[in-house]
Amino acid sequence: DHSHDALEGTTREGHQLVTSRIRESKLRIAIWLNIAIVAVQVVFGTIAHSLGLIADAGHNLTDIAVVAASLAAVRLARRPATTQRSFGYHRATIIAAQANATAILVVTAIITYEALRRLAHPNRVDGRIVVVVAMGAAVANLFASLVLRESHAGHGHGSSDLNMRSARLHMAGDTATSIGVAAAGAVIAVRNGWYWLDPAISIAVGFLLAFHAWKLLRHAVDVLLESTPRGLDTASLSAALAAVEGVEDVHDLHVWELASDVRAMSAHLVLSGHPSLEEAQLVGYDAKAAVSGPFGISHATLELECESCRDDGTWCALS
Repeated sequence: DHSHDALEGTTREGHQLVTSRIRESKLRIAIWLNIAIVAVQVVFGTIAHSLGLIADAGHNLTDIAVVAASLAAVRLARRPATTQRSFGYHRATIIAAQANATAILVVTAIITYEALRRLAHPNRVDGRIVVVVAMGAAVANLFASLVLRESHAGHGHGSSDLNMRSARLHMAGDTATSIGVAAAGAVIAVRNGWYWLDPAISIAVGFLLAFHAWKLLRHAVDVLLESTPRGLDTASLSAALAAVEGVEDVHDLHVWELASDVRAMSAHLVLSGHPSLEEAQLVGYDAKAAVSGPFGISHATLELECESCRDDGTWCALS
């Protein structure tokens, strides 16, 4: 039914617009929180001679740029498709996620270098100031992380937006860093001399954050290389298409992501018998319906054939 397809498409586009607006509001909140955190940490980190606080401020300063990039990507992704960019600007969010993950790795490397230098020559640290400021930053970062969290319901298949995940990773990483810095500050205040804990905790949290950043970077690269979406079984997808009445065979199947929540697919379907154009078109509609909901395919391009074309195992070639 054409009217049902049009209504479903309009509903999906409306949902994506509302989701985009919500994401933009969340990112704005995160930016302002980080501006406040950086100002406080730089001032009191300098007063307390704490590398942990300065390192945490460095992460938060990076977060401002990172979240701003995520915000720009969300707004850019709402632009309509053009003749030059027929799929629109959905990939902007993936590029932002890739840049964000790279930024985490770079900042972590810089802070680790400085921490190793401080381990060799520890500075006197005022543990009491460190505890108060770090815990305040932890609370603010935790709130920002919760604000950026997205429910999987409405994204389908448990896949949240990669761009939002990268921004949330920054916030969660800074929460862990702040808690670690506060713990180190508390020990220093009690022991009055364990100053090496301040840079040591920066290194430990940095490695943990770098591990998650690396996983995020690999995921972003997979999307840019148009790999099969994670969690999608191509055998099941092919079987669902083959189960459609009137489909005899499925080949030259390709499925990829334009963005974390926008999947596309192309395939060749060999139809049984020699149906008329109208009959073939109805089979095509049924095939698209069979993969749209269960597999989250937003854009499907199907080539309908009466006889199978020559397939070399990678793609079909012209005879």
